[in-house]
Formats: sequence, structure tokens, C-alpha cells
Amino acid sequence: MDKFNVIVIGSGPGGYVAAIRASQLGLTTALVERTELGGICLNWGCIPTKAMLKSAQALHYAQSGESYGFSAENVTPDLAKMVERSRNVSNTMSKGIDYLIKKNNIKLISGSGSLLAGKMVSVIDDDDNKSVYEADHIIVATGARASSLPFAPVDGKKIICYRQALVPDKLPKSMAIIGSGAIGSEFAFFYRSLGVDVTLIEYLDRIVPLEDDEVCAQISRSFRKMGMRVMVSAQVKSVDTSGDMCKLTVETKKGEEVVEAEIVLSATGVVPNTEYIGLEECGVNMNRGKILVDKYYRTNIEGIYAIGDVIPTQALAHVASAEGICCVEAIAGLNPKVIDYGNIPGCTYVSPEIASVGMTERAVKEKGIEYKVGKFPFTASGKATAAGERDGFVKIIIDVVTNEVLGAHLVGANVSEMIGGVVVARNLGVKGTDIMKSIFPHPTMSESIMEAAASIYSEAIHI
Repeated sequence: MDKFNVIVIGSGPGGYVAAIRASQLGLTTALVERTELGGICLNWGCIPTKAMLKSAQALHYAQSGESYGFSAENVTPDLAKMVERSRNVSNTMSKGIDYLIKKNNIKLISGSGSLLAGKMVSVIDDDDNKSVYEADHIIVATGARASSLPFAPVDGKKIICYRQALVPDKLPKSMAIIGSGAIGSEFAFFYRSLGVDVTLIEYLDRIVPLEDDEVCAQISRSFRKMGMRVMVSAQVKSVDTSGDMCKLTVETKKGEEVVEAEIVLSATGVVPNTEYIGLEECGVNMNRGKILVDKYYRTNIEGIYAIGDVIPTQALAHVASAEGICCVEAIAGLNPKVIDYGNIPGCTYVSPEIASVGMTERAVKEKGIEYKVGKFPFTASGKATAAGERDGFVKIIIDVVTNEVLGAHLVGANVSEMIGGVVVARNLGVKGTDIMKSIFPHPTMSESIMEAAASIYSEAIHI
């Protein structure tokens, strides 16, 4: 029986990063994966969706050529080529992970892994051959999958999830999307950009509901400007797929309404992949399908750890990667810094983009903190105006007593590339006055961060 210092089950952004870091620290390491390297994020989530959204953005620029000083005629989407490009991007990145696995001398074990008592892992390959491996430390990083509504199970034809939405063979004339989180909103933007009649349905009173209220309002305006129908405070009660069209019965504040669409995309969240992998048999503590861990991702069973979407933290790729590194460094005895989950950035890649970190204004009010808000609209930005991307703003929330940056909320072109600076600033304890006094390049979109901070203490001075 082969034995390793560390066996990681799952090769998503948590698992493969944990495996690489373990090997770098001199630990003999194996990585178990039943499908493609990179997990859902790389193959069916973060990466391919961004490729599809880039195609939609390029299409928009080409169709708007007149406003940029050139002409383009008969610009239409080629869905097959968009899908092909997206899949090629994912395949390229998966090959990159394969290279890193080999470079770091990690043993790649293909098959479905499950835990056995005594720090062992059973792996069953595609031919039903079973192998057993032993490890000093086992890290569960099996990720999550799309959830399905009980009254609207995904059939892959009329009711689809993100996997089918990424590889359509044709464009539907109409689509109803249930759920307006990052997945639902990004697909709503993509399909509407290609001319599909989209109805976005959200149970709560605002779309992208985890974001600051002003951000939610901006995205709602932008979506409606595209010709998308946005329904909030709307609960889907049933979906009838018996006819040519899907009929959704939706309860709204004004009463019950029937929404018709050719296709329904279920985007109501994800559920952790924690069933049938031996967790219960090994006595691992869980709550509602999530594995319970301590600050270094140790479960209640010695030698078993868990990271990523299987634990009760934010289900984000970069969170899983950070957890993997922290977990492995703790295993190696390095005493790593514990992750600050209050300083995790989140991005939604619609247009305009959303990027945020820290508390929303609503959360600050609920905590009773005395605060001030600084805001700078991109309509006042020279770079945004020159780029033809004037929608959105930068909003910074400052603690009046400490000058601490409580939260930052950006909505606009390429703001996902800007939020990292605010994360670093918050990590280092930078004050709002420090941001105001920092010199940003001009003209840039990023100087709007400085201007937003400056508006708290004085008047903005640049355009």
C-alpha cells in the first residue's frame, strides 16, 4: 500500500493549490481527481464563464462601433465559436495545472476518492478497480455542485444549470433565470447580450442581494436598460414543462403571475459534495451537509481536514485556495496567519462589473457603527468617459472614530481589477485619510478610489 504525508481529494482551486503547497514544503503528496483537473471553477465555472462574457463584451464593442469612431456591419454572434473558444480556454488552463502537478512531483490518482478509517483513502477508477492509499493527513476538497429546486428538477433540456448554459447548441428565444446571485446574473447578462429575451427572477427584494443596496440598484438599472425583465420579491412556486414553452408560476407582491420561457436556468446556489465519501463512517462532524473545521481546517477527527465549498465559508475559488495554503502550512508546522473572512473580495462579471470587500452600508447600520460614506461616480471620471464606460461608481465606507475602511463597493468597467488594492489596504490597516493622500495615476479608473475617500474629508478635485 502506497503511503503519503498528504492526500488531497479533489483538484479544484482549493485542492490543487493545497497539493502544490504541500509538495513545496517537502511533504510527499497525492491528489485524487475523478474528472478534469481544476474542478468546477476551471472547467465549468469561473474560467469558461469569463471567456463567454469576454465574447459578449467584444460583440458589444463591435456592435457599438459607431460611437467609437468606426463602422462595422452585420456583426452577429457565432454561438458555436464562442462555446469553442470558452472550452479551449478551460482546456488550456487544465493542461497548465497538469504541468504544475508533474513539476511538483505530485502523484495524480484518477478516480473517485472516499475516506476509510485509519487515515486511508479508497479510490475507484473508471473501470471499477479499487485501490487503497494511506496518509498522515487527508484534505477533503471535493467542492460543490448546482442545487436543484424540488419542483423544478434539472433535466438538461428545458430546465438547465450552469453546465448546460455554458455549452448551448443553439440560442433560445427566451430564458427565465431563477436566482440573481453571481451565476444567475452573469448568465442573464451573457444571454441578453446575444439577443435572448431574459427574465431574471429573485426571491429577495433586490438582485445580487449580497451586495450593497446602491450596487444592487445600479445593476438593476443596467439590466433593465439592456431590455431584460427583472423581477424581485418574486417566488417561483412551480414550473410546468409539459408544453412547448415552460410556464413558471411566480408569486409577486401584486399577486400570482405566469412567466413563459423557452428555457429555465436554475441558479439558486450550490450544495457541497460531502455525500458518499466516508465522512459519516469516519465520524466527521457536519452541519447541514457542511464539514465543521477549526481555524486551521482540522475536523474533529485527527488527520482529516476540509477546505473550500465543503465547509461553511464563502464559496469562492480564491477563498478555497487561501484555505488550502493555510491548512497545509499548519500541517507543516509553519503557524500561518489565520484567514480574515471579513476581508474577502467578491466580484460579479456582468457589465458594469461588481467588486466589493468588507461590510455593506446596510450591515454597518445594523451594527450601529458611526460611519461616513465617500462616493465618486464614473460619470465624473475622464478615463471612464474616454472609454465610453460611464456607468457606476466607487463607494467607500469609513468608521468615523477610527478612520478604518469598513467596506468598499465598486460597480463599473474592470473594477474587478481594482478591488485588490483595497483588500491590501484593509489588510495593512490603511486609513481613509491614507487613501485620500495616496497618489494614483491620472487618468485612470482606479483614481476614483482616492476620489471617493477624498469626498469624505473634502471635495473631489479631479475629472
